[in-house]
Amino acid sequence: MKDIKVIVAMHKPYQASEDPLYYPLHVGATEKESIGYIGDDSGDNISEKNPYYCELTGLYWAMHNLDFDYIGLCHYRRYFSLKHSVKNKLDSVLTLQEASQLLEHSDIILPKKRHYYIESIYEHYKNTMYVEPLDITGDIIREKYPEYYPAFQDLHKRTSAHLFNMFIMKKEIAANYCDWLFSILDELENRTDYTQYDAFHARYFGRISERLMDVYIQTNHLEYKEIRVTDLGDTNWRKKILGFLSATLFKKKYKQSF
Repeated sequence: MKDIKVIVAMHKPYQASEDPLYYPLHVGATEKESIGYIGDDSGDNISEKNPYYCELTGLYWAMHNLDFDYIGLCHYRRYFSLKHSVKNKLDSVLTLQEASQLLEHSDIILPKKRHYYIESIYEHYKNTMYVEPLDITGDIIREKYPEYYPAFQDLHKRTSAHLFNMFIMKKEIAANYCDWLFSILDELENRTDYTQYDAFHARYFGRISERLMDVYIQTNHLEYKEIRVTDLGDTNWRKKILGFLSATLFKKKYKQSF
């Protein structure tokens, strides 16, 4: 069995899988009441940035405080899965044994791509969020990592992406990815002012990082295995679709997550 730990980003009490693959972590734990799991405010951490970096504070903590051969990230409601139509959704989540078998053939597991079809990844972001921080991210990449800039530019034409900041990677790959990612986000902090946005839109560091995953994968020609994602909660698809259409057709930016 491979030595794998997948961080489960938790910000409130919620039932978590007890499979040994998972490591529930209280993200944004700084000055918060305990929810029963270790917090990302211990050791080397950036927990105070959670309102802006989202689950990335958990990823940073894991990379600097845990020692495993493979590291991953998922969410308190959103897990990797190989199973369909399981009555108890928690029984459908990827297990340590299944992950070990998948990683015999690939060093990376990613969620299946989300397809937008009628608009590019860049257009979708521009329609739903304030695009200026994403454009500044492109400037940073062009200056600091020019070899990655063509893949970043592809966001203007690609209509699918691996989202949610979810992955399982060999730790050496994850370490290189995180060094690259956090160096970009650090500079983005220097060049932007998140206080000009409301709490929902100030979380652009976490959202932009979702778009950068494929930029890194594509540029480094990394091979990966895609598997489905299961949501332990109930998705309001009517609300989600209406929000998407309002943004796409009428340029009404999102005001909340769906």
